[in-house]
Parts: sequence; C-alpha cells; structure tokens
Amino acid sequence: MIRAEYPSLEAYGIHCIAELYDCPGELLNDKDYVTQAVRDAVERGMATLIGEVSHSFHPQGVTALALIAESHVAVHTWPECGYAAADVFTCGDQASAERACEHLIVALQAKRHVLKKIERGLHVGMPESSISVDNAAVALSSSP
Repeated sequence: MIRAEYPSLEAYGIHCIAELYDCPGELLNDKDYVTQAVRDAVERGMATLIGEVSHSFHPQGVTALALIAESHVAVHTWPECGYAAADVFTCGDQASAERACEHLIVALQAKRHVLKKIERGLHVGMPESSISVDNAAVALSSSP
C-alpha cells in the first residue's frame, strides 16, 4: 500500500500485547498444548499460517511462535509464576489480532489479563513536527 502525501491515519497493522496472569502452570509448561493454542489463535484470528516453531526451556517454560502471512503470533510462558506473555501483530483487512489474543486468554485459562492494542504505522509519511506521542519514553530520531 502506498500512502498519499497526507495520509488518512489508517493503521498499517494492529499489534496486541496480552499479559496473562494466574494461568495453570501445568498448561504453561506443556509445549504441545501451548503450540496448539497458538495454532488455534491463528485460525481464530483468521490469519494464514506460514510456519511455526516452539521450544521448551529447562527447568520450565515454553515459547511458541507462528509466522503468519499477516505477521506473527507468539507466546512466552513462565509456569512457575502462572504468567504468559502473548504478542500478536496482524496487518491487512482480514486477520484480527484481537480475536487471536482473546482465544489465547481463554485457552491458557488466565484468571486475570491485560490486553493492549497498538495501531502500527499511523505516522508513516507525516512530517516529524506533526507527530505527537504520549508520556511513554519514546525517542524519535532521523537517520543521517
């Protein structure tokens, strides 16, 4: 997609970050279960699976990553804390990062969660002087 000189402020993609708390440790330490949850999130989010990789850590923990045509779905777990971090980025009009994250929240049986949605690429093509940022620590710089 090529933007006009004055973009319409439409996002290139949606990036959802989910913090999952109080999940059953045995689920978070089960590589096959977490991998299947990621696959199912891809399907629920209407994305196109291209590839996947997963790894079990010792003594515990799992990372599962799905490469999708629209970007990626990733889950990292800390079973000893009942915590999982999910990261879903999608672009295009079909896939839904939010639906994929909602599936992961349910599949990993989080009793508490925080879901953050970030619209990516809103400022592409805008002059630096017109970009405003929130109070987060953000550094904008120009390349030489």
